[in-house]
Amino acid sequence: MKNRAFLKLSGAIFGLISILHLFRAVIGWQAQIGSWQIPLWLSWVSLLVAGYLSYTAFRLSNKK
Repeated sequence: MKNRAFLKLSGAIFGLISILHLFRAVIGWQAQIGSWQIPLWLSWVSLLVAGYLSYTAFRLSNKK
């Protein structure tokens, strides 16, 4: 896979992940790993991180 294709694919995946975190935070979906209830504020942090990674991947894929 070429670098541009990889960056576009990873940007799309991170974009989808950030959208899902946004929906979880806004709608209030509950998430649990084992017995640990994941707090909603963690989705806001994850939204920012995944959104930044998506933005960076798309920005790098468009550089010449």
